Amino acid sequence: MIKSVEVFDPAMCCSTGVCGPAVDPALARFAGDVEWLSRHGLKVERFNLGQEPGAFAERAVVREALVAKGQSCLPLTLVDGQIVREGAYPTRDELVVLAHVPVSVLSYSPLPVAKTSPAGGGCCPTGSC
Repeated sequence: MIKSVEVFDPAMCCSTGVCGPAVDPALARFAGDVEWLSRHGLKVERFNLGQEPGAFAERAVVREALVAKGQSCLPLTLVDGQIVREGAYPTRDELVVLAHVPVSVLSYSPLPVAKTSPAGGGCCPTGSC
């Protein structure tokens, strides 16, 4: 099991970036994914360059990535201190793999099954679909 997931965000107006009149859908999705990980007992720490620049300077791996690539490497995701993703937020499926989320905490809903209509025998009343 992992010890830590850390995300080093570019400078944003608030800690998650999910605020203001035009919210980036990727940020909203990622905020939901972080909440989902938290509900399953995995702590994710996020650091905002605009609000917590010291965290970026203190971590050698983050500092080196910024020196080498500039802010284009942000967001930067670390798992147990190692860079696992840079320049974009990982998806929930990627987080599951990267963070070694135990299978016991995963709960997948089955895909919806098309219902058949007794009248037409297909998925719509006429049976022609």
